[in-house]
Amino acid sequence: MTDIDQLNSEMEPLLAAQQVGFVVRGKTILSDVSLQVMAKEIITLIGPNGAGKTSLIRILLGLSKASSGQVERKHDLRIGYVPQRIYVPDVMPLRVYDFMNVSSSYSLEQCEQTLDEVDCGYLMYSPMQNISGGEMQRVLLARALLKVPQLLVLDEPASGMDIIGQQALYETIRCVRDKHDCGILMVSHDLHLVMAQTDRVICLNTHVCCTGHPDDVSEHPEYIKLFGDALDGLALYSHVHDHEHDIHGDVITSEHSSGCNHKKEVH
Repeated sequence: MTDIDQLNSEMEPLLAAQQVGFVVRGKTILSDVSLQVMAKEIITLIGPNGAGKTSLIRILLGLSKASSGQVERKHDLRIGYVPQRIYVPDVMPLRVYDFMNVSSSYSLEQCEQTLDEVDCGYLMYSPMQNISGGEMQRVLLARALLKVPQLLVLDEPASGMDIIGQQALYETIRCVRDKHDCGILMVSHDLHLVMAQTDRVICLNTHVCCTGHPDDVSEHPEYIKLFGDALDGLALYSHVHDHEHDIHGDVITSEHSSGCNHKKEVH
């Protein structure tokens, strides 16, 4: 591939939706939704309950068919999907290593490397039923990374975590983007963190209300109208990463660490 071909490939969207509509039993779930995801870009999809976020993700993944419009994916696009949660029955003897190989066959070394990348290599032989919610989300992320995805789709990846755990996971996601140069599309309700951890925000309420850089969206009238009550007194943290967290969200101290440094913007 020549340098020009490589540049053209990087400029081509990984995924693009054009005027997507979705109607179920006469009810409009999505109307005229357009978006695109580029390589090396983190996009966060936000919106109230019933806004159509899950329906849109299913359409983008090819799990549901749009009623109108179209979705185009880059040729042979590799997608890794991280669901909001999974349920593993208590009676099922399934270790993390076994779970990583449920639908494929990966070597022990591949699994170790990928689990280490998301800071949970120590879980390799732990029963799935015994790991915490935060650990589960990291295992799901590691499993998605085994596919060497060009696009990662994450549905509420930090659901149920406290703010420190959320922040640690979002930092891991950003590191994954930087290491693999993949595009990332996230669904999130974590308004207090999402603005500091994403490149572009899409605010959805059946249609696209507003989209753009987080700083611009946070001041958009439609965003304020949708989330006004939730934003009242809410501090949006812009995180300066001059330290590391462990899997539980605690700060790892070292001679090079100067502690937490957060800039807080109050709306």
